[in-house]
Amino acid sequence: MRRTTKIANVIGAAVLLLTAAAAKPDPNKGADSKMQKQDFGKLSDGQSADLYTLANKHGMEVTITNFGAAVVSLKVPDKAGKSADVVLGLNNAGEYQAGKAYFGAIVGRYGNRIAHGQFSLDGKTYTLAKNNGENSLHGGTVGFSGHLWSAKDVSSAAGQALELTYLSKDGEEGYPGNLTIHVTYSVPANENALKIEYSATTDKDTVLNPTNHSYFNLAGQGNGDNLKHELVIHASRFTPVDSTLIPTGELKKVAGTPFDFTKQTAIGARIDANDEQLKFGKGYDHNWVLDKKAGPTGPALVVEVYEPTSGRVMNVLTTEPGVQFYSGNFLDGTVKGKEGKVYGFRSALCLETQHFPDSPNHKEFPTTELKPGQKFHSVTIYKFSTK
Repeated sequence: MRRTTKIANVIGAAVLLLTAAAAKPDPNKGADSKMQKQDFGKLSDGQSADLYTLANKHGMEVTITNFGAAVVSLKVPDKAGKSADVVLGLNNAGEYQAGKAYFGAIVGRYGNRIAHGQFSLDGKTYTLAKNNGENSLHGGTVGFSGHLWSAKDVSSAAGQALELTYLSKDGEEGYPGNLTIHVTYSVPANENALKIEYSATTDKDTVLNPTNHSYFNLAGQGNGDNLKHELVIHASRFTPVDSTLIPTGELKKVAGTPFDFTKQTAIGARIDANDEQLKFGKGYDHNWVLDKKAGPTGPALVVEVYEPTSGRVMNVLTTEPGVQFYSGNFLDGTVKGKEGKVYGFRSALCLETQHFPDSPNHKEFPTTELKPGQKFHSVTIYKFSTK
């Protein structure tokens, strides 16, 4: 009898141990997270990419792939409560790898352009890939957007969150230093917003200017152009460019120019004006010098976008000193995206929060240098509502 009881006790203890092991949370999954993960296809080297879905109870759903840390879709309701996907994107990782438009990706090390693919740091000249005429764009030939990132579910009671990490090795694309970057996307449980938080460290002096390259159409992806979107940019100056879209160094006042969005203005109102700067960019493809600075309460409200048909509103908040407003002038209808939608001329807009283009070659611009022992930190929030 005692032997039977002892065996029963042993079996019971084993069951308890197995139950405890089964209940033990996955270290790569946030507590109580319901984040979905699915296959997103293979890359040219045979590696598989994943697609993660973050959502809340207010109708917001965002999908993110660990290839290029890209936002693939972003669904929010309109004024009638009908949800639609408001960002341009592709169908699988292979299409992203073959693409050239940086749809939704994290770009870097240096988002935007560096003149002649060169900069000097600590008395040494570094040579980068020239992938945009004579200039280097968005990190070079491959950049952050062309690599597979590691992913970790870091959700909490505050909302679902995904942390993506990439090690950019010393000399990659010509940049100095082993640089580790973390990008955390989060969707608050009680608010329709996408928060993007960046942090990075390096073991050598380097330059860094990462940003997110999402293309927005608040009427729904693939649903016409962006010209009726109404825009406010809280900036009284912008950085004029030369014919290759490199800043001249001037901080020019927007007053009296087609670049004045200090009051709510339709994008199409002046986009085809007889203006040299607009001709250089085939429309808007410029950096605005933001008036509002981040404070103790966090990122500052810097851009407001309103789409009258859907009633959707997107507010952009950031800790960055600039924002690149790009009106999709190089989209030409040759890309077929999600749901078979064709992405034509000016079918979406980008609002890339950032430091200024070509800052390493303009000492008067806010610095983008990062040194060992320092920690880069930046926050941008895209907040959605209706009216």
